[in-house]
Amino acid sequence: MGKIELNLPAPSPRQREFLEASQRYIAFGGARGGGKSFAVRLKASLMCLYYPGIRIMLIRCTYPALRQNHIIPMKEMLSGCAVFKESTKDMVFQNGSVISFRYCRNISDLEKFQGTECDVLFIDEATQFTEEMFDRLKACVRGVNSFPKRIYITCNPGGRGHGWVKRLFIDRAMKSGEEKDDYFFIRSLVTDNHALMENDPSYIKKLEALPPKLKKAWLFGDWNIFEGQFFEEFADQSAHYSDRRFTHVIEPFEIPRDWTIYRSFDFGYSKPFSCDWWAIDYDGRAYLILQLYGCNGNPNEGVKWDPDRIFSRIHRIETEHRWLSGKHIHGVADPSIWDASRGDSIIEAAGRNFVYFQPGDNKRIPGWMQCHYRLRFDDEGYPMVYFFNTCKDAIRTLPLLTYSESSPEDLDTSDEDHFADSFRYFCMSRPIRPIHNSDQSSSGDDPLDLLADKQRYKQFSY
Repeated sequence: MGKIELNLPAPSPRQREFLEASQRYIAFGGARGGGKSFAVRLKASLMCLYYPGIRIMLIRCTYPALRQNHIIPMKEMLSGCAVFKESTKDMVFQNGSVISFRYCRNISDLEKFQGTECDVLFIDEATQFTEEMFDRLKACVRGVNSFPKRIYITCNPGGRGHGWVKRLFIDRAMKSGEEKDDYFFIRSLVTDNHALMENDPSYIKKLEALPPKLKKAWLFGDWNIFEGQFFEEFADQSAHYSDRRFTHVIEPFEIPRDWTIYRSFDFGYSKPFSCDWWAIDYDGRAYLILQLYGCNGNPNEGVKWDPDRIFSRIHRIETEHRWLSGKHIHGVADPSIWDASRGDSIIEAAGRNFVYFQPGDNKRIPGWMQCHYRLRFDDEGYPMVYFFNTCKDAIRTLPLLTYSESSPEDLDTSDEDHFADSFRYFCMSRPIRPIHNSDQSSSGDDPLDLLADKQRYKQFSY
């Protein structure tokens, strides 16, 4: 075989970082125009040239996008050292290496991957894939050879896979069996793509002209806000760093004994449950102070959260925790837990453990409107609901919820919406009117004054 020369553009510093990364899972992107596609083409080609006989698979959501973004440019780039086989959709190298181009739009398309093996997998625009699709595609990366076994993904904020990509690579909130050291994220913005900036300098102006929400996601790579976000009001950090306004997430403080306490609950048979305790201040403002969150029968949890175990734990928390012990607690829950069609109703298990609820108002659209009313900031930057930063599952799941495609005023119930449902039951139990400018607060005082004088907080983990 004669010597092969490829004349390739020099990678940008961020692209070079992607080329050199060796973790098992590597994510590249964060904003539009960051040079992701070129980095994928270059990395896949170089691996094929360096490792004779390696098998690589490159996946996108649709075949037209795959052809336009990768197959056509790679046929030109690899002319003389690889041939594209139209019948099999494979790029075959002279040294026996292969890049297989595949598409996967939905779960049913995964049937095509039964028995498929590759050494390295590239998933382009990974936020277009659900976590289930990602998990099943991961199983393709296997083999007894000595080639590296890696998965590379490219991603932008938004899309149906936003939540799992953000969890793994941005928040690094690992589940059982996931190791942080295996995951590596390289943030690339349009300004890092020098070729694009030189050839199309107007592109950045197009991004700068976008509405504020899209501008944050597409220009600055902000993973906390994206198109289709259901609770786009939610802010987990202040936009005004010199003060404590315009945020929903705060440090815990000691709860006055005369504040009213509510408990809201959403149960899941095979999905997570959420039990949430709310303290109400003198102005009717709510604070999520404690949360118990888990999944019935989820092996990743390490325990089986059957109804009796759930309510036994709730009872213990309410008898032992200093904020709840001795208090009358107003309980509200999804009316479905009164259903006895499967045998004992869930509410019977609650009663056996001295945990009591009233049926919640389950109207979805009015309930979501009450959630929006609570989250909305007044002119001074104060909302009608706060979340203690120890309630991590509430803070994690609420901003990831998206709109339903079939019911535009509702959220997508395939998302992890269990805390949101509990939040909705609570809001409907204490409805408020919409905020109109500065008419929200009755006292005129800063609702977070307690933070300034709070006693030392002892964290309780349940």
